[in-house]
Amino acid sequence: MPYQPVLATLGYVMSADQKKVLLIHRAKRPDDVHYGKYNGLGGKLEAGEHIVAGIRREIMEEAGVHCDVVRLGGTISWPGFGKGGEDWFGFIFRIDRFHGEPRRENDEGTLEWVDVEKVLELPLWEGDRHFLPLVFANPLRCFHGVMPYSNGRPVSWHFEFV
Repeated sequence: MPYQPVLATLGYVMSADQKKVLLIHRAKRPDDVHYGKYNGLGGKLEAGEHIVAGIRREIMEEAGVHCDVVRLGGTISWPGFGKGGEDWFGFIFRIDRFHGEPRRENDEGTLEWVDVEKVLELPLWEGDRHFLPLVFANPLRCFHGVMPYSNGRPVSWHFEFV
């Protein structure tokens, strides 16, 4: 069967000094598959939208800021990640510069500036712990990986830089 994943964006908005990242604490809807977790901002790509337009739209919708410098960190294939076992394919971005004042909350949770060095201490998706160090690395090197999920947990992680 052909691989037909849900296409999505995931963005990490950085402070001007690159020491903090804007994360959402998904704590508003108990039925949310992300409930209780911290995550980057993003969502599904819309029909007719290219991937950079998608991350810009999602960041504006979720945080209320305009992306000025958008950098592709990499891509991740997440077979079996979805609520019903759907496959997802994510384009992972780092937003190194933006303008506007970020919202404090949205319909999904509260937005918080977190020290990059403390991100891995937060309640995250288990798999995020594997790729987030790549996103926050300086210099940023583009990576492409695959992280199959089973029963809500990653079963492996493989990536390479290009």
